[in-house]
Amino acid sequence: MSVTTTNGIRVRVRATFLPERSVPREHHFFFTYHVTIANEGVETAQLQSRHWIITDADGDVQEVKGPGVVGEQPVLEPGVSFEYTSYCQLKTPVGTMHGSYTMMTAAGSEFEARIAPFTLAMPNALN
Repeated sequence: MSVTTTNGIRVRVRATFLPERSVPREHHFFFTYHVTIANEGVETAQLQSRHWIITDADGDVQEVKGPGVVGEQPVLEPGVSFEYTSYCQLKTPVGTMHGSYTMMTAAGSEFEARIAPFTLAMPNALN
C-alpha cells in the first residue's frame, strides 16, 4: 500500500494480483489497484488528469497519461473522498507504479498530487 499527501490531497493505493486473468507461462500478469483520493485540506480541488509510471522487473517503463480517472474528473470539497479501481498488465510477476494527479483548486491554482510508489507482485514472487 502507498499513502501520500500533497496540498491536503491524500492518495492511498492498494494493489492486488489477479490470478484468474493472469497467464504466467505467456508472461501476462494482471493486477488491480484500488485508489482513494481524499481532500483533507481546506480548499475544493478537481482532479484534471493522471500520469502513471509503470515499471516491470525487466526495467521496461510504460507511461499512462490522460484526462481524469475511470472517465471522471471528480470535484473534491474539503472532507470528501473519491474511490476507484483500475488495473494494469505486466509481462513480469513483479513491478512498481507511481505518478501524480493534476489537481485544480476552485481558485484556479494547479498542482500535482503525488502518488507514492507501490509494488505490484504475484504472491510469493518476492520470497
